[in-house]
Amino acid sequence: MNKADLVNSLSEKTGLTKAKSNQVIDVVIETISQSLKSGEKVTLVGFGTFTTSKREARMGRNPKTGETLEIKAKRVPKFKPGTELSKNVN
Repeated sequence: MNKADLVNSLSEKTGLTKAKSNQVIDVVIETISQSLKSGEKVTLVGFGTFTTSKREARMGRNPKTGETLEIKAKRVPKFKPGTELSKNVN
């Protein structure tokens, strides 16, 4: 499923227009992203929890040239599925 499929499904199930459904999805994604950027944890009970973790700087290797290079430290998003989501997938 891609975003267009999600918009269509949301539109059909809620009766919203496709444009409004797309706007709702964009706002949800933006809100989750902003919360993670500010260091907050986002928990959707039954669905899962979005968090961030710090990935330390490390040395990597360019596979084409074999040259070593430093990969900078950064924060990365993580998702842990909730119990209900895990049950529904199986």
